Amino acid sequence: MADPKVCVSLEGTTVKEMADEAARANLAGADFVEVRFDRLYLKRPEAEPVEDENGEIKHVMPPESEWPVREMDTINIDASIQQLKESIPLPVIFTVRPTEEGGHYPGEEKARYEILQKAIESGVNSIDLELSIDEETRTSLLEQASSAKVSIISSMHNTTTTPSADELVELVKEHSKEGEMFKFCGTVNDHQDALQIVEASYELKNSPLAFSLMALGNGGDWARLHAPVLGQSLVYATLRSEFKLSNKGLVNIRDLKNAWTLMEY
Repeated sequence: MADPKVCVSLEGTTVKEMADEAARANLAGADFVEVRFDRLYLKRPEAEPVEDENGEIKHVMPPESEWPVREMDTINIDASIQQLKESIPLPVIFTVRPTEEGGHYPGEEKARYEILQKAIESGVNSIDLELSIDEETRTSLLEQASSAKVSIISSMHNTTTTPSADELVELVKEHSKEGEMFKFCGTVNDHQDALQIVEASYELKNSPLAFSLMALGNGGDWARLHAPVLGQSLVYATLRSEFKLSNKGLVNIRDLKNAWTLMEY
């Protein structure tokens, strides 16, 4: 069976950090990298000293929701897109995730759409367009992407609940079209939620539709680990390697590929 393509989501907060991550992702065997352009507006703070239950001091990063945000005009959009294009050796999925869907873009929607348009004009491989974008604007961006031969990822990020398996199947059928893949990333509250994603993927595994279904939280990595037998088109992985990464529903790219080999997928 054919393995799904693997995309490493870049977590840097500068163009240089993203370029360095992309080089490591390439060495690790990634097929794509996701440029999270919205992360360029974050300022990485210093780790804070925290005393654990044994009285030892450990340095812990605050949650990203508490990281300071850069001034909008400090990011040169055109130059950043060009530098990323020149420094990344892999096909790029370009994303500017709004805060309402778990992202970090601090500006107005109109300005975000303009960044997406610039990315399309730059000739990125794929563009991530949330279903939450207003219909008129989204239709325009879809037409621009189609004309530029930029593939489309229609995405939905539900940070609180997971739809049922039947609802996920219907979402894939509605939004997975020629040149367009449907992506869903939710948050699992328990293993029953995680099973909804696995069940939906299993039901779709023999269809010609392109989809990528996943979740954050304990069990959210099940659909990623078993993606080859679930018909998933693309799996999002990370370069992170901290202990109990699976509790976050994430999986390191090398661990992912090793798991596929171990399970003979």
